Amino acid sequence: MIPNKVYDILKWVALIVLPGLASYIGDVGPAWGMQNVDAVVLTLVKTGWLLGVLIGVSTISYNNKASKGA
Repeated sequence: MIPNKVYDILKWVALIVLPGLASYIGDVGPAWGMQNVDAVVLTLVKTGWLLGVLIGVSTISYNNKASKGA
């Protein structure tokens, strides 16, 4: 199990930071001549998605163990 503080930080990164950063880079990157903006945005979005899935699986596992009294 991961500590609650780490869980909260990872959840915040997955739900707020990565989507926000992806949106920002998607909008501002081309204006600054950034190369491969689409690849960067896709990587950020999918990393956030993967992190969200892993957190969700961890939450389900934790809740199942808690409900069984383990």
